[in-house]
Amino acid sequence: MTIVESARPVTGGVDTHADVHVAAAVDENGGLLGVESFPTTPAGFKALHAWLAGFGPVERVGVEGTGAYGAGLARHLRSKGLVVIEVDRPNRQERRRNGKSDELDAIEAAVPRCRAGRRGSRSLLTVMSKRSARSWLCAVRAATCGSSI
Repeated sequence: MTIVESARPVTGGVDTHADVHVAAAVDENGGLLGVESFPTTPAGFKALHAWLAGFGPVERVGVEGTGAYGAGLARHLRSKGLVVIEVDRPNRQERRRNGKSDELDAIEAAVPRCRAGRRGSRSLLTVMSKRSARSWLCAVRAATCGSSI
């Protein structure tokens, strides 16, 4: 029996900064495919897009700060025909409680879109219970950083 492998849709999430953007790729089930940093230059935008596309067809990309640090990236991705969704910045109280991580912010920018299809909402609590959100963040941090919260 032959197993046919089909390309699965990819959702991207980007935590934007002045000098570097941190991108995450997740599959349609919210499974983490990868996290990578790219410079905030036209070459970096192209590399980020190519990196995301390397995982499969890109369905959409959640970008923080499309009116500020992410404006150039959002324009580039839209010019390539991608759906770009502006993602709200994280809640400061949650960031203090759970710790700041650009990688987690990028992952979180992608996950709500593939799980709940929400536009502009970044809170995992809209998708999961508070307890499961904490467990998920701990698992992601352990997987990406080698330590737990």
